[in-house]
Amino acid sequence: MARYTGPKTKIARKFGEAIFGDDKSFEKRNYPPGQHGNNRRRGKKSEYAVQLMEKQKAKYTYGILERQFRNMFKKATRAQGITGEVLLQLCESRLDNVAFRMGLSPSRRGARQLVSHRHITVNGEIVNIPSYQLKEGDVVGVREKSKSLTAIQSSLENANSVYEWITWNNDKKEGTFVSTPSRIQIPENINEQFIVELYSK
Repeated sequence: MARYTGPKTKIARKFGEAIFGDDKSFEKRNYPPGQHGNNRRRGKKSEYAVQLMEKQKAKYTYGILERQFRNMFKKATRAQGITGEVLLQLCESRLDNVAFRMGLSPSRRGARQLVSHRHITVNGEIVNIPSYQLKEGDVVGVREKSKSLTAIQSSLENANSVYEWITWNNDKKEGTFVSTPSRIQIPENINEQFIVELYSK
């Protein structure tokens, strides 16, 4: 399956929350898409349906395809700690996600594009792999030639989120992945336990 590039609002309505950030279209129609989307008399979802929905929500939120997501889950099961929490930590440690958290782009999709187009560096070296896993202490920056990009400057001017596990120096246009975030520091509304239960069947 190819990466989803369709309307983001349609996916947000499917999950009943603005998983891609502020969305005025979603606020107007925050019910499921489709002919019967506004009909609230829907049957109760099965346990499997709830678990599958949570996995899909996580995949869409972070922009990860099934094979990659499953491999991350396998990696999480082998690691020390709570599997579901480790899975989300692996998602948060991706280069495209950290670039998004640092405010280099208003969306993960945009951050992914910045990385793919060789605008982002890790420890001074250009890295064009969005799924690159950062380690504690890694320095993420904007390539010298790309520091004047209007898209990056505009995004940084409008960025107002602060995360304890990353730092950002706006003068140098670089930040540090200080530490892997704990579950309480990850703001995404995802029930990772449902994902663990789904993959454990």
